[in-house]
Amino acid sequence: MPEENFSTEEICVKENRIFDGKILSLRRDEVRTPSGHIAVREVVEHKPAVGMIALTSKKTVLLVRQYRYAVHEETLEICAGLIEEGEDPAQSAEREMQEELNVKAGKLHRIGEFYASPGFCTEMFTLFLAEDLERSALPQDEDENVSVVEIALPDIPAAIREGKIRDSKTFAALSWLMAKEGVAPE
Repeated sequence: MPEENFSTEEICVKENRIFDGKILSLRRDEVRTPSGHIAVREVVEHKPAVGMIALTSKKTVLLVRQYRYAVHEETLEICAGLIEEGEDPAQSAEREMQEELNVKAGKLHRIGEFYASPGFCTEMFTLFLAEDLERSALPQDEDENVSVVEIALPDIPAAIREGKIRDSKTFAALSWLMAKEGVAPE
């Protein structure tokens, strides 16, 4: 039986802001744990983001191939991006799809929200399913160089197993899609 009034919350006793950047900031906080000990927590404050599973009428998914400097490799990812000032998540989703995939969705379904990596990062990610796609393009951001890759639903399990999909949001999104569409993992 759970204990009543049991708390796992940690209380910040000292905040130390280390860096403030364009899309993220870094803090090194001292916290008091429920047992009374002082511990250090490094926190990346990150702007919220959106991601879209772009599902075509042929039951294929449109992914983005791009070089990711942090990991020094090309990745295959769902279309994603930051929520810009004044946008709600659905508006961001529509803009990002036009910039990266050159499509817009006739139907945009909000699947849910999740933290990208809650052990150290505040980034909240809103995931959408985009269907009834039609051509509509906006210019790519000038610091992006992305190309579109189309993958058939039955090929997703092998792509995950073979390490072709290593981005966490894409792994989660495609796993959700496989469950929804009844695609069995291999």
